[in-house]
Amino acid sequence: MVDTAGVLLYNKWIETFREGEKKMKKPDVYEVCPVYEDEKYRLRLVEPGDLQDLLKVYSDPMAVPFFNGDNCNGDTFYYPTEARMGQALDFWRTAWQEKWFVRWAIVDQQLGAAVGTIELFHRDAEDFFTNCGLLRLDLRSDYEREGEIQRILALILTFAFEDFHCQKIATKAVPEAVERIKALEKSGFSATGEKLAGHDGTKYDHYFYIQR
Repeated sequence: MVDTAGVLLYNKWIETFREGEKKMKKPDVYEVCPVYEDEKYRLRLVEPGDLQDLLKVYSDPMAVPFFNGDNCNGDTFYYPTEARMGQALDFWRTAWQEKWFVRWAIVDQQLGAAVGTIELFHRDAEDFFTNCGLLRLDLRSDYEREGEIQRILALILTFAFEDFHCQKIATKAVPEAVERIKALEKSGFSATGEKLAGHDGTKYDHYFYIQR
């Protein structure tokens, strides 16, 4: 004889358990943008109010050479005017809403100012950089220092593999970016001779990666 009451109770318990599991799961990064922070830095989604702070970053001729414009349709990320910086901010917000990538402002908590941005998205492709979180880091030139970069990387790497469902994280560092390369290596990244294939077939180099 089937214990109907027991079956119903068991099914109710399973339903409750599954609801609890759903509540415990982290929300998708494109539904609720995560905030990563320590006592020095806070990473949160870029905002229109970041315009003046980030204009100092993207109009900085000493910083721009270290930015990664690979596969970005010729964008050098040099934004010398408020209008151009505003367009970039609008696009970055739209990109998050459309689930293309997340672009965080890097806020120095002591200054209360954004001193750069960091971008991450999941990439699937037919090259080495597949099932990969592609990371772009743009910093004001006075923050392009080994210790600062290490600290920022540590903040995002703690969660990046899980939040972006990938097995490796890759980022670009040109040979001139000596401080950045030292920070990457000390953070567990290794240089790779593999080239990233752009959407138009262009091959890009100078990448470092870390495996899960």
